[in-house]
Amino acid sequence: MDAVEHPNHYGGKDNPYEAIKVIEAWRLGFNLGNAVKYISRHDKKNTTKQGHIEDLKKALFYLNREIENMEKAQ
Repeated sequence: MDAVEHPNHYGGKDNPYEAIKVIEAWRLGFNLGNAVKYISRHDKKNTTKQGHIEDLKKALFYLNREIENMEKAQ
């Protein structure tokens, strides 16, 4: 069940900085939470340089989306 609830590529159950724990503790919401998730796993889940870059691009997508939403709300 740890592979579902606490995957190693997100930090693992015993890691106090597991992505989901940080996201919830900081109350980041969907976009910022996804950015943190993709940053935290970029060099762990994907084993290729291209996979690392893809996860960082996903993080950037969610950061940009959050910025766009904030700008629209102004």
